[in-house]
Amino acid sequence: MKTIKVIMLVLNVLLFTACNAQIKNQKTETVKVYGNCDMCKSTIEKEGKKKKEAKVEWNEDTKMATISYDSLKTTSSEILKRIALSGYDNELYIAPDDAYANLPNCCQYERKVQNLVKADEPKMDMKEDHSGHDHNAMTDTKQDEPQ
Repeated sequence: MKTIKVIMLVLNVLLFTACNAQIKNQKTETVKVYGNCDMCKSTIEKEGKKKKEAKVEWNEDTKMATISYDSLKTTSSEILKRIALSGYDNELYIAPDDAYANLPNCCQYERKVQNLVKADEPKMDMKEDHSGHDHNAMTDTKQDEPQ
């Protein structure tokens, strides 16, 4: 009888813990993250995870990561940047060369040339319009055309 009570108590604690660990305001996205092996999986998931804020599950075969996060506390971009800083290129960021070089040999994947932001470069705030330019200072100059 005592054994049954202990088992029930343990099950209740596990159930409470599982329910308590859920992410509020959850948003889920699937993105490409490059890597090769179980060690990559461990690092990618660890770097992307933040308690009660984000969780990452990476599939070694498809190279796809399912990112679940609290949309009021973080963004998928922030999570992907953390993953890139640990050495793994993804859809948004290229890992810094030194972080990639520090990966074990089994984790070094074939890097593809991408037009993405390096994770260690500062983000530039670009304006869509040209309202900050002085268009009156511009002159119409005709350049010589080759003949």
